[in-house]
Amino acid sequence: MNNNSVLSPTMTKHLLDWKLHLLVIVVSLLAEWIGIIKIPIGIGVLVLLPLLYAFIFAILLNPNVIPSMKAVITKKRAKFASYAILLSIMPFIAKFGVGVGPNIEEIIAAGPALLLQELGNVATALIALPVAVLVFGMGREAIGATHSIAREPNIALIADKYGLQSAEGMGVMGVYVMGTLFGAIYFSLMAGIIASMDIMDIRALAMACGIGSGSMMGACSAALAETVPAQEETITAFAATSNLLTYATGLFVSLFVALPVTEFLYKVTSKFKKNGSADAATQTDFGAGIQEQSILSVWQSVALLTVICVVLLLSNWVGQDVSPISALPAMLILFACCIIGILLKQVIPINVPAIAWISIVAILISLPQFPMSEYVLVETEKLGVLQLITPVLAYAGFAISQMEVNLFKKSGFKIAVVAILTFTGTFLGSAMIAQVML
Repeated sequence: MNNNSVLSPTMTKHLLDWKLHLLVIVVSLLAEWIGIIKIPIGIGVLVLLPLLYAFIFAILLNPNVIPSMKAVITKKRAKFASYAILLSIMPFIAKFGVGVGPNIEEIIAAGPALLLQELGNVATALIALPVAVLVFGMGREAIGATHSIAREPNIALIADKYGLQSAEGMGVMGVYVMGTLFGAIYFSLMAGIIASMDIMDIRALAMACGIGSGSMMGACSAALAETVPAQEETITAFAATSNLLTYATGLFVSLFVALPVTEFLYKVTSKFKKNGSADAATQTDFGAGIQEQSILSVWQSVALLTVICVVLLLSNWVGQDVSPISALPAMLILFACCIIGILLKQVIPINVPAIAWISIVAILISLPQFPMSEYVLVETEKLGVLQLITPVLAYAGFAISQMEVNLFKKSGFKIAVVAILTFTGTFLGSAMIAQVML
């Protein structure tokens, strides 16, 4: 999924297209104005966050989903929203990193749980693979689909080991598309319900949010923080630390533990497959539809990030009732963390994502030993966690491409069900291991 081609400078104007960002502002402010809705459902409470509304509103305006919406925004404009997703998650990641410093002693004490909960990813295969093979009759694509939550590092692993055009490659790409479409939303709903049941330590649930996806981690932890507001700082710190550790260890756990276990489980369950079930890939060729995307130059990233920070300030204004002028110093702190992280990614020749560097920088400036840590903490308190994630989901809704819409239509409900089981297994497995270790 890596590509060395840089987006042409002549395309920069499309990154800064005023109409796209104005629509994101409108959608985000409307979502924040609606606010949080809590619905008792017997076993717990379903928490509907503004990020859900923002995602739905953006989808309804997306010309790839509803063709008549091209009168509102063209497909070409919507296409460039995909570049804004990763950049818009960066200030949110920085905000989470800042929350680690004040809780560093508690995090160190929970060290073994943080490290070992990553092994909970094995539960993805335990829960999802039998359904994929025995209920839906999947072949080896079930291995790619159920060994992990299928984010970029996992796709790279499957591509290297099997190839994206293989059955395993089609499976991992199917779950990747489903995760892009509704992964963050599902994690926010699931986390809120489980937290409201009060059956697990909130720290364990926070650790389980750190799955190596910025948007999913953000939605998951935001739901936890809203369900248990008294523990917001703890949730933020543990989720951020867990997510950072996942970047460091997740690929190795997938390679040496999760993938071999999934292979073994497939061999066992496939023996019980109904006669006549084909041990072949599904008809939906997920790998063929995925196109590599050009990356942004440092200057393009800085320019787009500047616009995004303005969007985030406005979202925070409505959601937190803190004026953009008052919150500006806090946003500048997060902006600086993001820029330093982007530059570190460029100059340090190891395969670590920029958001991991951003987390490290944000953690360092929030440690008690840092000279200005108290100022950093006081100022960044003016920025709400939820308000920083809402525009991210708005950009994600606009970024859904025609390819993803087509793949969703072709795959039917089978890959969606498998994806949901995979996400559930990842979260519950990690949470249960963390619960035992705490």
